[in-house]
Amino acid sequence: MTFLFDRPLSRTRAWTCALTNLAATPGLGSLMGRRFFAGTGQLILAFGGFFLILGWMFKLCYRIFLEQLGEQVPQNSSGWMLKWGMIFFGAGWLWSLVTSVSLLLQVKVDERKNLQNVPPKLAGLPNANPKK
Repeated sequence: MTFLFDRPLSRTRAWTCALTNLAATPGLGSLMGRRFFAGTGQLILAFGGFFLILGWMFKLCYRIFLEQLGEQVPQNSSGWMLKWGMIFFGAGWLWSLVTSVSLLLQVKVDERKNLQNVPPKLAGLPNANPKK
């Protein structure tokens, strides 16, 4: 039984990994492309950034809610969460961009290597195309 990680990297699979990395979840496509260290680091950065941005959003909504109720609104001190969340997520995304380009370049090199290993066609041999 062939699992996802056992198959060789094809052009289609490399593009799927790149699109997953750049459009869905940074790091997930790298893991699919068997770049385990890079994929794990990208996922940690992306999720860390995501949760910091999510915390900033919850604090912002809480402040808006208190303001609408006419309550005293505490001073905003969550700007660092947005800043570092964007930095972490951006770093994970940029790292996944580099890994995606690396996967696509690896496929090109592998395709060239496979073309060099193809034996030449045997043309002009007697009985190569027997006429009936």
